[in-house]
Amino acid sequence: MKLVLIVGAILLVAPPVFAQADPNPSPTLNAERRSEQALPRNMVPFDPARFDKYVGYYQLGPSTIFTVIRDGDHFFARLTGQINVEFFPESETKFFATVVHEQISFNTDGQGQVTELVLHQNGAEQVAPRVDESTAKNIETSLAQRIKNNTPSPGTEAALRHQIEEMEKGQRDYSVLMPALASAAKEQEPMILSAISSLGPLKSITFRAVTPGGVDSYDVAFERGSSEWFITPLTPDGKITGMGWRRVP
Repeated sequence: MKLVLIVGAILLVAPPVFAQADPNPSPTLNAERRSEQALPRNMVPFDPARFDKYVGYYQLGPSTIFTVIRDGDHFFARLTGQINVEFFPESETKFFATVVHEQISFNTDGQGQVTELVLHQNGAEQVAPRVDESTAKNIETSLAQRIKNNTPSPGTEAALRHQIEEMEKGQRDYSVLMPALASAAKEQEPMILSAISSLGPLKSITFRAVTPGGVDSYDVAFERGSSEWFITPLTPDGKITGMGWRRVP
């Protein structure tokens, strides 16, 4: 289930899919949420049949689907390209995993219909609107084809290059980052900018592969070192939902 990749930076899929970037990221709020999410959770009595209304599909990113299922008395959620993770009830609407510090909750409309899933993880609260099975399957089928053809998602190389060039100037362009990513980037800004500065000027960016989860990876060479960068498909309005990087030998 672990969608957040902590390497040289953070890879996050941000909420909601079509939200506008937050102009004032809040590292303090991230830290407060992270502390709460790491607290011990307590399972409460829960009628398994009540979970049925949550079963379905939720879109967490441009090519990422949360599939929520019930198997008898057990409840599972799976992200595109990942394995089932079991969740346990801590209330009527919120459930927790034990393999990582992670919870999911569900929101409803005025008629009591479940409209979205919220992923609580790494200090973020990421919203995934509910979608029908056809939409979910189309998204995952398109991703499978892109993985098979090893084709980068449109615009990711240019978006990655822009972010790296901005960081070389000692700044970040938050206007094109989705809220959760912007908050995480702001929280780690001094460390990341220092690391990028130590690598020297950018030399080249070369597409490597599409990961099973639909993230594009690129080999990025600097004058004084090599690295691998990850970036999720862009939203329809060109926003970055997630990116991260790591040094390589």
